[in-house]
Amino acid sequence: MQDRQEQISQVVVTAGQMRDIEKRIFAAGMPVVALMEKVAGLIARRIPEIPANTPLLRGSRVGILVGPGHNGGDALVVARELYFRGYEVWIYSPFSKLKELTSQHLQYAQSLGIPIYQTIEQLPDSDLLIDGLFGFGLERNLTDPIASAINQLNELSIPIYSIDLPSGLHTDTGVVLGTAIRATHTFCLGLWKLAFFQDRALEYLGKAELIDFDIPLADVEAVLKDVPKIKLITRAKALATLPLPRPAVTHKYKEGHLLLICGSRRYAGGAILTGLGARASGVGMLSIAVPESLKPLLVSHLPEALIVGCPETESGAIAHLKLPQNTDLSSFNAIACGPGLTRDATPIVQEAINSERPLLLDADGLNILAQMGAIATLKKRQAVTVLTPHTGEFERLFPDVADAKHDKVKAVQEAAAQSEAIVLLKGARTAIANPQGAVWIVPESTPALARGGSGDVLTGLLGGLLAQATTKQIPLEDIVATAAWWHSQAGILAAQERTELGVDAFTLTQYLMKALT
Repeated sequence: MQDRQEQISQVVVTAGQMRDIEKRIFAAGMPVVALMEKVAGLIARRIPEIPANTPLLRGSRVGILVGPGHNGGDALVVARELYFRGYEVWIYSPFSKLKELTSQHLQYAQSLGIPIYQTIEQLPDSDLLIDGLFGFGLERNLTDPIASAINQLNELSIPIYSIDLPSGLHTDTGVVLGTAIRATHTFCLGLWKLAFFQDRALEYLGKAELIDFDIPLADVEAVLKDVPKIKLITRAKALATLPLPRPAVTHKYKEGHLLLICGSRRYAGGAILTGLGARASGVGMLSIAVPESLKPLLVSHLPEALIVGCPETESGAIAHLKLPQNTDLSSFNAIACGPGLTRDATPIVQEAINSERPLLLDADGLNILAQMGAIATLKKRQAVTVLTPHTGEFERLFPDVADAKHDKVKAVQEAAAQSEAIVLLKGARTAIANPQGAVWIVPESTPALARGGSGDVLTGLLGGLLAQATTKQIPLEDIVATAAWWHSQAGILAAQERTELGVDAFTLTQYLMKALT
């Protein structure tokens, strides 16, 4: 049972895929009315357990917002169940035409004496609102009078719990269709929908939770078998990879050798933070190439690393790599390049791109790649490339793909397919895609990570894991997703113990190991 629940909790679907899965369930004999009763029963039992601004006690006033479809039917069953449990319930039903089953539930609610209102002006006060106006699949913009009603409901200082999705959000892109309910809490039904992981939707979702109503895995797999999978990287999935396995008999070079190429006189901190992130990864050997003038500074912070001082330009950037004797780029299991380099280090980035080793590019590594022409350049590489842009860098790298601000998942899929790289697009919900179109999403993060240097820590952490993965035959896409999850969890933990105002990158490195316990 636990295995099924874990698998279900990782699946993310589009509106079309969810429709197809439901069709299979109904075709197999599940009555719509039975499923509605089951879902609404689960929600009704859950509602009193959720902390709200005001405790929801028997006698509390609950307003139920009812739409014309089966989402409205779900809401009406919730209304009935709460009514029978002693809550003071009223219903807002502004639509004249309802689906047959929804209409029957409304008729029964009316027979119970539950007040029903058709206009926003009639509504009494309440302690909680349940939003069942529109479920998944809405595509048209909302217009008055319902749009105006939603705006007025949003202005009330009471909790709003949405069923499946806040009314007014596009299921796949998370775009606001004119206006949308700003939910305090959202019950996502059956399977996670894409909107829950689009950055622009997050301010409308509130606290989201999955209501698992026992969709058979066979139906999910049948619908998704021929399309690239979109999955969440959960704690259980990440900890199945971490810590990376080590045999009883091993040595440092068997546990990966990472080369970091980073830093400049202007941005020395980038090299330090990247190195500290790599240290936490457990990589067997760490070499860091920096301008010669930075070498003493790096040695003081990372005494276990091999610090390679390189000739530098007048501006303090690396002029060219000067690796130890009998060493070249092929001597390393992976290379991570970019933080703090400045664009004066363009020849160095070009040299790394021309190597035949797994390569991670971030920061100025990405900016230089964009100048070179990302897609054409990367297609020439023979080894795996991992890119870790934020939205601005992504747009410079891939100006002709889907708008990352509009649909992050589609954008990252197109970028990975065209560049033949693994692309990690940072954000409140980080998304990772491989060239075959499979996507991993980090399901939670914290705004506390919105401080300079946190991306440098990720570069080092991910680079160290990549170097180890190449010696252990672990799929690199899994490693990239795991590193992003690990980094996010460290930020969440640090924010809980410190402040949501922000976690500085140096402190973040100190929480990486704590995040795995």
